[in-house]
Amino acid sequence: MAEASASSAIERRGPGEALFRFACAGAATLLMTALAGVVVSLAIGGWPAFRAFGPAFLYTATWNPVTDVYGAAGPIVGTLLTATIALSFALPLALGVAVFLVEFCPARLATPIGIAIELLAGIPSIVYGMWGLFVLAPWFAAYIQMPIALSAEAGSWADTVFSGTPNGANIFTAALVLAVMILPYMAAVFRELFLTIPPHVREAAYGLGCTSLEVVHSITIPSVRRSIVGVVMLGLGRALGETMAVTFIIGNSHSLPRSLFDGGATIASTIANEFTEATGALHEASLVALGLILFLITFGVLAIARALLRSTDL
Repeated sequence: MAEASASSAIERRGPGEALFRFACAGAATLLMTALAGVVVSLAIGGWPAFRAFGPAFLYTATWNPVTDVYGAAGPIVGTLLTATIALSFALPLALGVAVFLVEFCPARLATPIGIAIELLAGIPSIVYGMWGLFVLAPWFAAYIQMPIALSAEAGSWADTVFSGTPNGANIFTAALVLAVMILPYMAAVFRELFLTIPPHVREAAYGLGCTSLEVVHSITIPSVRRSIVGVVMLGLGRALGETMAVTFIIGNSHSLPRSLFDGGATIASTIANEFTEATGALHEASLVALGLILFLITFGVLAIARALLRSTDL
């Protein structure tokens, strides 16, 4: 019976089936070709910088267009630091929002709140940047930075960790803006993941006497654990590549940040600020090399996500 069905399926294949297969293969090939072209063009464009500075380009923080000396350590550290802080704030909040909407929120409110969260996820990043510059930064400087600066003793750990110019434009506030940006995106995806769990599974757990915390901890989260890893990595990838919102508020200093309230720069903000003004060949090559580094960092994050998803313990 199975052999008859297989032969019947083969007989039904006509020119349309072959054309469809060819179109799918062509689309995949085109995508991989475009990706390879991006990597090759960035490598060629950034090669003069790597040739001029060697490995020191990755671990020195000197960035001086006047003397044509460039080091990418400052933007690299700023990119990783802001993205990590943003994810540490956004992840628990996004999980909490999604759990509330699925488990506790009344049905008549869950749908409009979910739609509102999805709309927040679609707000352009420059809007978040303007909000950070004109609202968050002045408030943060007046009510967070200044009180900490006045109360911290000179040479103490608080003075070391939270020192900086009290103007609100620093690594930490940039990370907060990034957290606000990726929070609705992650919360919306988490909510959709939790809704894929069959209701009777949770109802059975409640019937056995489980509390809401036990249901979330033992049923909801484990059921979508693999997908949660992917969502987290996608949120991290978006935070790594964000440009305008960070450029507005990070302070745009190429030196290595000495504290959380110190100014800094990310790879994306550095490219956005200087590419149109790069007149020297080495300056332009250094910016292209930064683009290649950002591409490799983002690619590495996604590769780690795939490795985690394939591991046997998830």
